[in-house]
Amino acid sequence: MTNHLYDALFAPHADSQRPFLILPGEATLSYGAFVALTARYANALCASGLRPGDRLALQLEKSPHMLAVIAAAIQAGLVFLPLNTAYTATEVSYFVGDSGAALLLCDDRDADALTLVARTCGARVMTLNADGNGSFGDAAAGQPGHFSTVARAPGDLAALLYTSGTTGRSKGAMLTHDNLLSNARTLTDAWGFGRDDVLLHALPIFHTHGLFVATNVALLSGAAMIFLARFDAGQVIDLLPRATVMMGVPTFYTRLLADARLTGALCAGVRLFVSGSAPLLADTHARWQARTGHIILERYGMTETNMNCSNPYAGERRAGTVGPALPGVEVRVCDKAGAEVPRGQTGVLEVRGPNVFQGYWRMPDKTRDELRPSGFFITGDLAVMGADGYVTIVGRAKDLVISGGYNIYPKEVEDLLDAQPGVQESAVVGVPHPDFGEAVVAVLVPDPGVTLDMGAIQSALGRDLARFKQPKRIEVMADLPRNSMGKVQKNLLRERFWGLFSDPKG
Repeated sequence: MTNHLYDALFAPHADSQRPFLILPGEATLSYGAFVALTARYANALCASGLRPGDRLALQLEKSPHMLAVIAAAIQAGLVFLPLNTAYTATEVSYFVGDSGAALLLCDDRDADALTLVARTCGARVMTLNADGNGSFGDAAAGQPGHFSTVARAPGDLAALLYTSGTTGRSKGAMLTHDNLLSNARTLTDAWGFGRDDVLLHALPIFHTHGLFVATNVALLSGAAMIFLARFDAGQVIDLLPRATVMMGVPTFYTRLLADARLTGALCAGVRLFVSGSAPLLADTHARWQARTGHIILERYGMTETNMNCSNPYAGERRAGTVGPALPGVEVRVCDKAGAEVPRGQTGVLEVRGPNVFQGYWRMPDKTRDELRPSGFFITGDLAVMGADGYVTIVGRAKDLVISGGYNIYPKEVEDLLDAQPGVQESAVVGVPHPDFGEAVVAVLVPDPGVTLDMGAIQSALGRDLARFKQPKRIEVMADLPRNSMGKVQKNLLRERFWGLFSDPKG
């Protein structure tokens, strides 16, 4: 038996001196050097006591070392869960405890806070900094640059990616080796990736977009990546002439459009711009085309499914749509009972294919609720499918807010707000934002006669909630709008605050 994912993505490059990661300052890490680093980390993981099937949690800054640890986990047959660096210790505690992770890797600066978290969850903590130093980095330094790859089958679990639930409790999406590899193969072919490509990579790698889309496609095709720690518009402008592909979230494109140096000449060597993780405004689509001559390719995916739909690489890319289903993936638009609705009508989008996850970790009831016996996953996204198969996402049945490419569920924020002194109730909605795609707006109703301490509320949010989940505006109202059944009418709140962040430039 082989290791399904490692043997396809990493093993073919073991002796290659071709550039893999192009780093700031002109440093380059070859494919062969990366595979050797991966082997040292795989040896170190095993030396730390981890065994195939164990869970490895990572809350690390983006770096070649973090990427090599993820590759090492795959090679050693472990299950990895990459965590957003914005998560607080309180949030990390849930992920480590729920997953049963045996080891948590973090940066030195977070070690004190996370050691306490890990101890309460029965896990160990080791450190790995972006420069490769730290207790885990030191342990790996003396390990050999070769490792006997652990056999893993296509259906074996490779990763747990946590996604928030409408109840506020995060769910661990179980992704197998074949979930990840099948999607990488589909995208590599659909988007025309090859060895001569250079992907400008400014996305985080704790997220599906940056890790399973961008990185896996580069690995499978043998492309090089300009590997940036984070998105900086000025740095991206400087590096665009060296790239052939850029993947980003809508925020990337709006910020680049704000730079006068963005021109068609600057992008002359780029063959493809891809946008995802949040809705791309039609205005951004049009402005990008007018400025650069390029039509952004928008696609649609989820943590649970990787990519499902894509506008075509060679064909019509329609603003406001996410294109038809990818090859090998089935999509349908259904009513609440699961019956398909006629083309052109709105319903809930359902997806089936080798990309669809195996279910939610230790949540069999939730898995049954969202995965039909037929294999279709109920996305919760409201969509319309045209006669030619192009899909348009028109809303989210579960009130999901996507801001800057990150998923935010209102219930989690509302629970924290409702617990604050003087707050009678709250409601959280997402409204359009020219930079982030959507922004979180919170509406608070105070207890009678109470003046809310907004400073204390903001402090509580900053302490217990990742920054990307925090409201960009908090409003106070005497009452929340309700229907005759007493249900809060969030649609009316969205309408009221719809233009709150309108671009003054129009």
